[in-house]
Amino acid sequence: MKLKFAIPLFHFFFIILTHPLKAAIGIDTTEAIEIGGIKQYVSIKGKDKTKPLLLFLHGGPGESVMNTAEKFTSRLQENFVVVQWDQRETGKTLELNASTVPLTVSLFEKDTYNVIKFLLTQFGHQKLYLAGHSWGTILGFYIADKYPELLYAYIPISPVLNQIKTENIIIDTLKKDAIKKNNTVELRELSLLHIPFKNWEQLYISRKWLFAYTGHPIPDSDTTAVKEFVKTLGTRWQPVWNEMAQLNIEKNITTIKCPIYFCIGRKDYQTHFSVSEQYFKQLKATQKKLIWFEKAGHDIPATEPDFLQKTIIETVFPETFPLK
Repeated sequence: MKLKFAIPLFHFFFIILTHPLKAAIGIDTTEAIEIGGIKQYVSIKGKDKTKPLLLFLHGGPGESVMNTAEKFTSRLQENFVVVQWDQRETGKTLELNASTVPLTVSLFEKDTYNVIKFLLTQFGHQKLYLAGHSWGTILGFYIADKYPELLYAYIPISPVLNQIKTENIIIDTLKKDAIKKNNTVELRELSLLHIPFKNWEQLYISRKWLFAYTGHPIPDSDTTAVKEFVKTLGTRWQPVWNEMAQLNIEKNITTIKCPIYFCIGRKDYQTHFSVSEQYFKQLKATQKKLIWFEKAGHDIPATEPDFLQKTIIETVFPETFPLK
């Protein structure tokens, strides 16, 4: 019995010694790549550069997460090559150069496709994983609808699906709450709103009362700073935001020909959880699943980063990545 055991054991060590296992080669780099006529900034991180690509599309528009991405990608980097991209007029891309053409949703959709094609060519892959948060889901749905063959799976996080419908739900909810609390100031301000918002002041009013409703009121000491932030945001992005609000993914995209995993905050009123749940139920897809984030509102990556990563690693990846 000992002899029979010793021979294969010897062979095992012989193989290890003569054919040593290759250590994984990681990647941690940033690049300014030529996309849509300008330089656009990407960060690429992973413990093993042979792992599948995962591209994250940030929200906003205009809200780079490059400086905070480690919080919700540190574990993902062990299983994927994670790519963060600062879209045009955002973050480090804006530091490099301004957009040479007017901003439109279509322009960002084309940029997204070109970034994906660049990554697939650069790494020699045929597909990647795509995750989008909030505004980023608009771009993600475009890719999943038009180019499903490029995706192992699409992961919309707090998706924008029908923002006209959502904003009306928000205002209706806030008005009912104001009546219940006899808040005449809130009622008066809410009655001035027009969907889609006509200017940054209307966006500020809506979000001010929404934050208060969800238990996150803006302190008086921060009012001026928040107003300036919204003003800056609105000046640059209001036309794109209004164009986005007019889109109706709920109506226009009824079938997705790749696996899709919805990540929805149970307390998300900003892109309302009820709209997302209704769309999920009616959507036809190659494969679909809805994952509830019970503690989260709209900003799942910041609120439940560990569960988000766990979901992608333990649910999305094993169910969608083909075994070799």
